[in-house]
Amino acid sequence: MDQRRIEQIEQWAEYVRTSNGKWRKIHSQFINDYFQSANAFYRNLAKTPQGKKVVIELRGIKNLEAAPMLK
Repeated sequence: MDQRRIEQIEQWAEYVRTSNGKWRKIHSQFINDYFQSANAFYRNLAKTPQGKKVVIELRGIKNLEAAPMLK
């Protein structure tokens, strides 16, 4: 891991230790944004030729009833 990345991790760890829980909101927003971005990617991929098949394979979907966007 490069030095800059290590420094960023150390800064975040220090913030978590000293923020009295304020970090939770930032972390939750980051995670939510990540999932929204990933879901948007899969939705757009599913619109392409063969995209639904690729999404099913990438996500390991076995039950299409649980994934209505892929029907």
